[in-house]
Amino acid sequence: MTSTQRLPFLKGHGTENDFVIVPDPDGRLDLPATAVARICDRRAGLGGDGLLRVVRSAAHPEARAQADEAEWFMDYRNGDGSIAEMCGNGVRVFARYLLHAGLVEAGDLAIATRAGVRRVHVAKTGDVTVSMGRAELRAESVVVTVDGRSWPARNVNMGNPHAVAFVDDLAHAGDLLAVPPFSPASVYPDGVNIEFVVDRGPGRVAMRVHERGSGETRSCGTGACAVAVATARRDGADPTKTGTPVTYTVDVLGGSLSITELPDGTVEMTGPAEIVAEGTFTPAWMGAALA
Repeated sequence: MTSTQRLPFLKGHGTENDFVIVPDPDGRLDLPATAVARICDRRAGLGGDGLLRVVRSAAHPEARAQADEAEWFMDYRNGDGSIAEMCGNGVRVFARYLLHAGLVEAGDLAIATRAGVRRVHVAKTGDVTVSMGRAELRAESVVVTVDGRSWPARNVNMGNPHAVAFVDDLAHAGDLLAVPPFSPASVYPDGVNIEFVVDRGPGRVAMRVHERGSGETRSCGTGACAVAVATARRDGADPTKTGTPVTYTVDVLGGSLSITELPDGTVEMTGPAEIVAEGTFTPAWMGAALA
């Protein structure tokens, strides 16, 4: 961009997992990790757990193969600028933006992500439902440790990696400012999202999460899905074997998400998504961020 161009942005959140949205339909904007981190800085920038760049699939080299299925690609970046495969809350906010901007009609649509195409149902108002694909429960044994306490963690992949640990008290997760130690490190060579989970009653759990590249966040959609599947297996439920769907309410710091695992193994997530502001970056600030 030139020093006179004003780059538009929006701000949105899903259960208080907040994102800066940057429309770039033709894929002309180069956003290096340093610029994303500056935009997401809560003091020097707009602030956000991550950034959603809105690009037509046909205009992005990582999404061209998905263009026949999904017109729009969610180029998701963590708050530190690193690239992530998937973000569940981000997909809901992305879909809400597409409707808000008049780029799609309410109803069913497809969104391309680095973890594959995600099917979404977005109403004119209210919640957004995302078909998150199948959870992959991996066999590797993982142990998470905080302040001298250790727990076994379930290794669940929802297009991105998760370690789900059941604890007696969410305070046992510590401050979650740094990545909780886990071993063996070789299980997650590219880092991991770590969820700490407590029971809240039949069909209901609560979680805190350290998100890879963002620290503790108020919510994590893929994490809530991983938690629901891990809880179902702990409770002896597997819809792919029984043919009966299983639903859990997952309480996060920013609200609640409803997660259903279907008999075909597909996981559906339903929750809110809001657009809260829109504007433009000042050319001088954005120019400096991109320099």
